[in-house]
Amino acid sequence: MKQPFKLFLAAILLVIAGLAYWKFAFPTHRIVTRSELIMLGDLDGDHRWSKADLAILDQFIAAPAQVSDAVAWKLDLNQNRLIDSEDVRLLRALVAAGGAPYVAEESAHARHEMFPRPREFYRYVTSAEYRPRPLWALPYAGAADSVLRWLASLPRPARLLTYEDELDAAIYSEAVRFDQGWRRREQDLLSLERDYAARKLARVAALQAAGEKFELLLALIELVEDAETLTTRDQSEFVLHLLIFRDHLREVLRSPAYADFQAGRIDWRPVLQLVALHLQQDLGLEYDFEKLGPPRNLTSVENYLQRAEWQYYKSSAREEDFRALIAFAQHEPRYLRTVSRTSRRLQDREVENHNLPMVLLFREALRLTHGDKKKAAGLLDEAIRIPFGWIKSIPAAKLPGSLAYENFLLPGNKEDGADKSRHWNVFGAICLYKSPREALDLALKREMQDFRDGHYAEPELREFLRDMIGNLNGMFHVLTIDPALVTATPAE
Repeated sequence: MKQPFKLFLAAILLVIAGLAYWKFAFPTHRIVTRSELIMLGDLDGDHRWSKADLAILDQFIAAPAQVSDAVAWKLDLNQNRLIDSEDVRLLRALVAAGGAPYVAEESAHARHEMFPRPREFYRYVTSAEYRPRPLWALPYAGAADSVLRWLASLPRPARLLTYEDELDAAIYSEAVRFDQGWRRREQDLLSLERDYAARKLARVAALQAAGEKFELLLALIELVEDAETLTTRDQSEFVLHLLIFRDHLREVLRSPAYADFQAGRIDWRPVLQLVALHLQQDLGLEYDFEKLGPPRNLTSVENYLQRAEWQYYKSSAREEDFRALIAFAQHEPRYLRTVSRTSRRLQDREVENHNLPMVLLFREALRLTHGDKKKAAGLLDEAIRIPFGWIKSIPAAKLPGSLAYENFLLPGNKEDGADKSRHWNVFGAICLYKSPREALDLALKREMQDFRDGHYAEPELREFLRDMIGNLNGMFHVLTIDPALVTATPAE
C-alpha cells in the first residue's frame, strides 16, 4: 500500500473517530442563558453584608412601598416569601459578624438558634427568572391611625401553609401598601378623587366585615393601583365623567327596558334611547343611534397616518420586553389573583372581571417601556394576540366555562376570550391618538355597526353595552394612569 494512500486512509479514520467522539462524548444540548449570583441580604449590591444594608433595611421598615421589588426580594433571607422578623434577625446577625456567614452561623449555634448554612444565602439565578415581591409580614407602625381602621386588628402573617394563610398574608401586605400610598397622596387629592376613594374605602370596609377575603384582596389591589398610578389632575371634565357613563351603561343592562327587549315585548330603540339619554346627561353629547354613521372616514389621511403609527409601535416592541410581560402575567402573584376572578358563562354581564387585570398589565407595560404610553399599548396589543396553539387544539367542550381559552394569560370568561381585554387596550390607546371625545364617538359607531350587522338581535345589543363598558374602562385608565407616578414607584 502506497504511503499517500495510507495517509489518506488514516485521515479518513481520524475524521470518523473525531465525529464519533463529538457525537457521543460531547453534550448535545447547548442552552444559552444568562445567570447572576445573588447574595441574599446584600441590599446595596456591594457583595458584602454591612451597615449600609442595615440602613436600607431601616428605610424599608419605615416605608415598605418605597423600596424596589429587587431589594425586597433579596431581603427575604429565609426564602419563605414573607418579609418577616426572621429575615431581619438573620441580616443583623450577618452584619454583626462582620459580614462573615460562618462566624454568624457559629454564634447562632452557640446561642442554640437555628441559622441557615452560609451557602443558602447565595442564589445563582437566571436573569430571566421572575422574582415576585415577598409579602410584608413585619409590624406596621402606621396601623394605629390608618385610613383602614381595621388594619390594626389584622394578625401579622406567620406562615403560608394553606390557601387562607396565603390570602391573609396578601391582604395584610396589600393593606400596608395602600396605607403607604394613601399617606403620600392624600393631601393632594382633588375633591372628586376623595369622593371616588371614599366609595371604594366603604366597599373595602364592608368586605372586611363580611369576611369576603378574596374580594377584599382584589379591592385592596385596586385601591393600591389607584393610589400609586392614577391622577385626574389636569384631566378634562369629559374624561372624569367617562366612568359615570360606564356605570349608567351597567344600569341599562339591569333596566326594565332591557328586560322588555330581552323578552321580546319591545324592540331595541327604547334601550338605545336610554343610552342616548345618559350620553346627554353625563357627557353633554347628542346621539341618534338610528342615524349613526360608519365608524371610520376612509377619506381621512390623518386616520391612515395614525394607523401607521399604531402599527409601528406594535411591530417595534422589543422581544425582551415581550418576554418580560409574559413572565409577569405567568408569575406575578397580584396579577394571578386578579385574573382568577372569573364567572360562569354569561354571568359577567357587566364586565367586572377584566378591568383590574388590564390595569396591572398596562402598568407593567408602562414600566417596561419607561413610561411611553404608545409603546406600552403597542406591546400590550401584541401580547393579547399571542396564539396558544396547544390550547386551541383542546376541544371547546372540554375547556372550563370560566376561562378565557384564547389566552390563559388574560382576564375574562369563555364567551369573551381575549375580546374585552383587547377592547380595553385598543380604545384606551385610541385616546393617545385622538381626543377622548373622538375616541368615544369612534367606539359608539363601531359598536353600532356591529349591532346592525347582527340584525339588532338581543345578544348583539348585550355585547354593544358590554363592549362599551370595556372601551370606557380602557379609555379612562389609559388617560389617567400617570407615567410619572408609575416610574416613581420602585420596581427594579
